[in-house]
Amino acid sequence: MLLFISGAEIFIILVIVVMLFGADKLPELARGLGKGMQQLKSATNEVKKEITESAKKQGIDTSLTSDIEKDIKNIKTKVKDNIDDMTGPIKRNL
Repeated sequence: MLLFISGAEIFIILVIVVMLFGADKLPELARGLGKGMQQLKSATNEVKKEITESAKKQGIDTSLTSDIEKDIKNIKTKVKDNIDDMTGPIKRNL
């Protein structure tokens, strides 16, 4: 499920897009969308890089975020393992 849209709704949206733009324009639209997403990703990476560099220049410890990310991943793994342990017998019985 993508953005709370079901398969039937995606199909209807695709039909409407084909009706509006025509099948011959779809590859162009997809290419343009891909290029736009690529530009957005590169711009985001540039902003992240600039923020990191300016933080390092100012003497701000940037390892804090990586430590927090590691802690969150560890907690997430533990919670998932606990849930799997609790729901394992239930899943097997179904």
